Amino acid sequence: MGLMFRKRKKIGPLILNFTENGFSSWSVKIGRWSWNSRARAHRVDLPGPLSWKQDKARS
Repeated sequence: MGLMFRKRKKIGPLILNFTENGFSSWSVKIGRWSWNSRARAHRVDLPGPLSWKQDKARS
């Protein structure tokens, strides 16, 4: 496996994700809650190393 380029740009609660091919996805993080455009998943950070994730149902 070779090296991969990944860059994150944070603008307030909005996070833009870039790869070597350009823009890849965006996320919103407010407090412990976040949502990712690529996975279309909600995530809540829980105490310690735990988190809860709910994926959008794929049709």
